[in-house]
Amino acid sequence: MKLQRKNGLRATALGALVVSGALVLTACGSDDNSGSTGGSGEKTSAASNIKCDGAKGQLMASGSSAQKNAMDLWVKNYMAACTGVEINYKASSSGEGIVAFNQGSVGFAGSDSALKPEEVEESKKICKTGQGINLPMVGGPIAIGYNLPGVDKLVLDAPTLAKIFDTKIKKWNDAAIAKLNPGVKLPDTAIQAFHRSEDSGTTQNLGKYLGKAAPKEWKYEAEKKWPAPGGQAAQGSSGVAAQVKQVPGAIGYFELSYAKSQSIPAVSINTGAAAPAEATSENASKAIAAAKIKGTGKDLALDLDYTTKADGAYPLVLVTYEVVCDAGNKADSLGTVKSFLTYTASDEGQKILTEAGYAPIPTEINAKVRETVNGLS
Repeated sequence: MKLQRKNGLRATALGALVVSGALVLTACGSDDNSGSTGGSGEKTSAASNIKCDGAKGQLMASGSSAQKNAMDLWVKNYMAACTGVEINYKASSSGEGIVAFNQGSVGFAGSDSALKPEEVEESKKICKTGQGINLPMVGGPIAIGYNLPGVDKLVLDAPTLAKIFDTKIKKWNDAAIAKLNPGVKLPDTAIQAFHRSEDSGTTQNLGKYLGKAAPKEWKYEAEKKWPAPGGQAAQGSSGVAAQVKQVPGAIGYFELSYAKSQSIPAVSINTGAAAPAEATSENASKAIAAAKIKGTGKDLALDLDYTTKADGAYPLVLVTYEVVCDAGNKADSLGTVKSFLTYTASDEGQKILTEAGYAPIPTEINAKVRETVNGLS
């Protein structure tokens, strides 16, 4: 699975209903004041470049909660332009999204981790003449949020973070933390480390970062299920953020827009560069720009460099993929999937990511995403 979130909170509230305990966006086409004139299948907004060609009816999607705030904005704008079309994105988790995709209950899934080989194989049952592929659509930093009254700025490095989340460092005034924060008065407060309770791509990306940047301190495999003993669990990025916000001494990980919207301070990471890197859209973009495509064929899974020491590059990043069938899509949803993802990958769709606290996908990679979306069948 960004970050400086000025308009994101306002947009998040629009068009959301609580259904079965999950936030699911519903149609807001009736609120469109853009001068729309027609139903589905035509370009209806004079104020945007959104093309609704082939879009119709309702499209169900689910998965990553890290991209929820971006998806909220995209869905709101898309449905304002394409009247008669309804996009319902259920923000649950990457693991749940992939399960739903491979069960054929959603048109696409959001995941902060690329499909595993066995998941690709399973997708062939749904994609009939094709298979599931990964389309990088949202970038951003994973913020390490904390609740430490009186400490407005905090610097940590990978080894220290690993020991904190592995419950090896138990107090905020531990010598390892104090060494990274000279002159800061750290309280003798117990650390309350929070992690995701469900399978999560954000968890897996944190594990990849700690495993690469602090291999001596973090011995766990990078999986979607939280691997370390101890700590406390909460549901979704929103649940972890809520606990960090409420519990003095707490620390947790979540996509940065959750930190921004709830005014939770975020850790700066000492990478060995000239200065610690703050969790911002710009700094995440510097790290993501060095990513290489590791997928083959139409699959665009990325290989991220978690050990970068480039000045200003924030290394703890994620990329959220939209998982789709490259071929064999259901006829009744293909047009809407292509139309919606064409918008999210467009210059207009990517531009609003920065406003919502995310990082746009690098131009060269995004060009391949657009080409692949256009060829979905």
